[in-house]
Amino acid sequence: MMDAPLDWLPMVFVGLMGLSFLVYAILDGYDLGVGVLLPLDNPSQRDSMIYSIGPFWDANETWLVMAIGLLLVAFPKAHSIIFQALYLPTALMLAGLILRGVSFDFRTKAPSTEKQKWDFAFKFGSLLATMSQGYMLGRYITSFDDSWLSVGFASLSAVCVTAGYCFIGAAWLVMKTEGELQRKAAKWAKITNILMAIGIIVVCFTNLLIDQQIMDKWLGGIQVLIIVPITFLFGFTFVTVHIYLGKVPMENDVGCWYPFLAAILLFILCFCGLAYSFYPYIVPFKLTIFDAASARESLWFIFVGAAVVLPMIVGYTIFSYKVFWGKTTKLNY
Repeated sequence: MMDAPLDWLPMVFVGLMGLSFLVYAILDGYDLGVGVLLPLDNPSQRDSMIYSIGPFWDANETWLVMAIGLLLVAFPKAHSIIFQALYLPTALMLAGLILRGVSFDFRTKAPSTEKQKWDFAFKFGSLLATMSQGYMLGRYITSFDDSWLSVGFASLSAVCVTAGYCFIGAAWLVMKTEGELQRKAAKWAKITNILMAIGIIVVCFTNLLIDQQIMDKWLGGIQVLIIVPITFLFGFTFVTVHIYLGKVPMENDVGCWYPFLAAILLFILCFCGLAYSFYPYIVPFKLTIFDAASARESLWFIFVGAAVVLPMIVGYTIFSYKVFWGKTTKLNY
């Protein structure tokens, strides 16, 4: 039987870690999606797309650092298991993120003849990062099983997560750009909206079949009624977004924010669904939140640090988005 203080401290930290991963998926998700969507044949549109994420993309990655840091210091056993199993895709993801950072800086300083190469490097780095993250998520959901079926599911997850990032990236461009690029972004969003919907359906059914515990959580009692409003909300969001995107651009750009808001809602619903499915495990069916937690003294020390750092991160994130709100303009360095 655990002491009372240990009951709530691990819950606080898994909540903070989950929040950090969710905010990262939303904020860095759209700029990764924009990177993947960079057109190969239109330099001016590539410039506009880069300008739209320029003030934000680097700070967005702070949330990933925050999430991994919390996992390391608050749940070291889970950190060891997860990253031992995901060593290669983690290395590939970091390589993609590094390539993005280098490419972004060099494209602003390279001669015009070299700029295209760095744009393509930025696109490739974005694709490598999104595919790696999707594969890692698939491996995590299947509890790092090495069967060909689990590896195939992880590969499908890589494609679905990339489609999701592309959807939120395209929705960001619908909100931040105008003219031909906005119309093209709406077309990208319509395609990736369909792909993401298919991916979510496949993942939901697979999730139910992975373990009897998950099946019982969703279908074993009165909680089955939760599925009805959630399914309706998913369907309503996908359909209304698809209809709106077919009418872009609207007069006076009315509702240009709606696809991005819908993408945020879908990301939150998917994240909450996974969290509900696997609770109280932090490593699915192997290690619970409470078994993986650090010592009480360590958790208290980290809690004080998080109470100072987290409001600062939230504050400058809100400030940066407030300063650069509105349609995209050219960036000067």
